[in-house]
Amino acid sequence: MEERGLVWRKSSHSGGSSGQCVEVTRSSALINLRDSKKPDAGHLTLAHTTFATLIDHMKAGALDL
Repeated sequence: MEERGLVWRKSSHSGGSSGQCVEVTRSSALINLRDSKKPDAGHLTLAHTTFATLIDHMKAGALDL
């Protein structure tokens, strides 16, 4: 379900040619993430601070994704 006004772009950190692509869009307060292969399946919405914490944990190896 495409929401009006959201402009999605493929993350530069997506899996390249492996088909593992994450798309992102942002507003002044929120980051939205979705699977580019299943855009109608919904998306995850995070506050900027929560997204930054998630990225910090991933960089530190604290999350095994």
